[in-house]
Amino acid sequence: MTRLSELLSRFSLLFSAIGLIGMTAIITWQVFARYVLSASPAWAEQASLLLMLWFILFAAAAGVREGFHIQLTMLQDRAKPATRKRIRIFCHLVVAVFGVFMAIYGVQLTVAVWTHSIPTLGLSRGWAYVPIALSGALTAFFAVEQALAEAKGEVVKPLWN
Repeated sequence: MTRLSELLSRFSLLFSAIGLIGMTAIITWQVFARYVLSASPAWAEQASLLLMLWFILFAAAAGVREGFHIQLTMLQDRAKPATRKRIRIFCHLVVAVFGVFMAIYGVQLTVAVWTHSIPTLGLSRGWAYVPIALSGALTAFFAVEQALAEAKGEVVKPLWN
């Protein structure tokens, strides 16, 4: 499970970095075309928004594994060590359930809008919602890995420092 998790996290982070670079390139082209060429491309805004959905959601999923997601630890910090462990496991399981719901409802949303298109791109509107389902599944997987590691008294070693 750890090797698969590392591979998926590495892919998610790399994919997110490439997406951010791609979005930056698209926006740069849009600004150049608008102000220098006086002809802003119609597709640029929708393409950058679509890319942003993908890379943000994949980075958020990786954040669950890598530990750079938002955490509120006030209750954990005040609890006894044995209780802290149970609270952390519970929190990881709540995140896993949230990921499962994202995956399920992300698929439903994708299917519901698949026949609609993004006019400026000529793509299905469903492509904007596919990352909800995929990142939900990744989030659930990474959260379960965290919960299992916590239950064994282990720590999931992040890929980055």
